[in-house]
Amino acid sequence: MNATPIELPDAVSRYLEAHRVRNTPTALSAFHESATVTDEGVTHTGTAAIETWLSTAASEFTFTTERLGAEQLDDTHWVVTNRLEGDFPGGRADLRYRFTLRSGLIGDLTIAP
Repeated sequence: MNATPIELPDAVSRYLEAHRVRNTPTALSAFHESATVTDEGVTHTGTAAIETWLSTAASEFTFTTERLGAEQLDDTHWVVTNRLEGDFPGGRADLRYRFTLRSGLIGDLTIAP
């Protein structure tokens, strides 16, 4: 099922918008305290590690984000596909953000092509 941005769960929308504008505290508030984020094959566990990831690796480059689509797999799993264009190696990437919700917050996020 395709979803418009208003159909995404609050935590997913909050994270995506905050990450887009580089607002680390708001992005972090979307995560469960024991959440994991896997990006570039590296897993960051817990809010302290996720905060470090958000404020360093996740903001290392300048880029724009265009949402290509969103899909709800079931009550707790969502996939959002974004196109990133910027000054990172390759300059353009279509990435899938795979969210698992836990207690209304992001419990797991995996970012990969």
